[in-house]
Amino acid sequence: MTVPVELPELGESVVEGTIARWFVKEGDRVDVDQLLVEVTTDKVDAEIPSPVSGFVESVCFAEGETVLIGAVLLTLRETGETVDAGKTDRKITESTAARDLTRATPVASRLAEDMGVDLSGISGSGVGGRVNAKDVRNSLEKQEHSPENSQQNLPSQEEPQNRLLTAASNGDIKRRPYASVEILPEDNVVPMTPLRKLVAEHMVYSKRTSPHVGTVAEIDLGNIVSLRKMQKKRFRETYGTALTFLPFIVHATVRALTEFPSLNASVIEDAIVQKKDINIGIAVETEKGLVVPVVRSADRLSLSGLATAIEEVSSRARNKRLLADDLKNGTFTVSNPGRNGNLYGFAIINQPQVGIVRMGEIVKRPVVRTMGGEDAIVIRPMMHLSLSYDHRAIDGSPANAFLFRIRELLEEGDFDF
Repeated sequence: MTVPVELPELGESVVEGTIARWFVKEGDRVDVDQLLVEVTTDKVDAEIPSPVSGFVESVCFAEGETVLIGAVLLTLRETGETVDAGKTDRKITESTAARDLTRATPVASRLAEDMGVDLSGISGSGVGGRVNAKDVRNSLEKQEHSPENSQQNLPSQEEPQNRLLTAASNGDIKRRPYASVEILPEDNVVPMTPLRKLVAEHMVYSKRTSPHVGTVAEIDLGNIVSLRKMQKKRFRETYGTALTFLPFIVHATVRALTEFPSLNASVIEDAIVQKKDINIGIAVETEKGLVVPVVRSADRLSLSGLATAIEEVSSRARNKRLLADDLKNGTFTVSNPGRNGNLYGFAIINQPQVGIVRMGEIVKRPVVRTMGGEDAIVIRPMMHLSLSYDHRAIDGSPANAFLFRIRELLEEGDFDF
């Protein structure tokens, strides 16, 4: 019996992965759970195991090739059956035909749509003849060099050391999607890695999909600082991990989400889906880049439960031990840039969610407080917390009320461990 092994879902909004390394080749014998292939995405590196014992019947993609989620990576022949070369050839032919249906990368497809380029007339230069973004740009260049467009002049992409992209000649820049960029001899040209390209695509997709709106709250963390100072030694002794400020922010965010469910949602075509579960994505910076593992059912966890769960997923992210399931089904995200986070900033929404909060740095500053009926200047630990939200799903009033509620909870400092 032939068993197809498909590329599984590897996280929210991930539509493709890159074949990083094959551990097997056609004809190899494999056991259940033996690693077959390593796939890289903008979220996670995944090693895909064998679901059965048997032989590798066909390998459908080469290393370095980009593969859509759901594509058949290879086929296996279960133990007890021999590999039929004719069937293998037919399977490879069927796989090739299926790949022809998605012969352009998602980036190339969107670029072609934006520029009005017909993909059917483009020869792909990618692995297996797949059309990539460079092919689309080259096709556009050829069109503009045709007699009817002789006034347009876009230098060849084959001369990157002189100029990567150029503005239109004769002052006509309206048709140009890119600004003029000149590369000087002393400049260092660093090609994007496949991972960096995937991250870039996801960021652009989010900004194009969601009308981002931002709002900022200034929060007095005096009560949180005092509570943390009082509890951090006991917390480490009990749970074996440090008590940081992040669990307090996440806990307050979760409590606010229970009161404002419109923020715990996704936009699906022309409907808004409010999620029952509150699964918080925690943005973690790793040596490979930013990943967002998910703490599930965060509304059912105490402060200590959140702290240990956040530390666990963050540690596994930094040590490259995340699983594909760790990145799925997030409903809202909290981003903590760390000690060097600066005053505040606005994060890009993690699709298909509708909101994300980003912590700013915590600094001591003079503020005015009323004490004994009189105004006084006191030194307090202050933090700016920003919210980016999708205006398709949320209006300004509930979004601001949601952030104000987080501020109230943090300033009250009423947390049970």
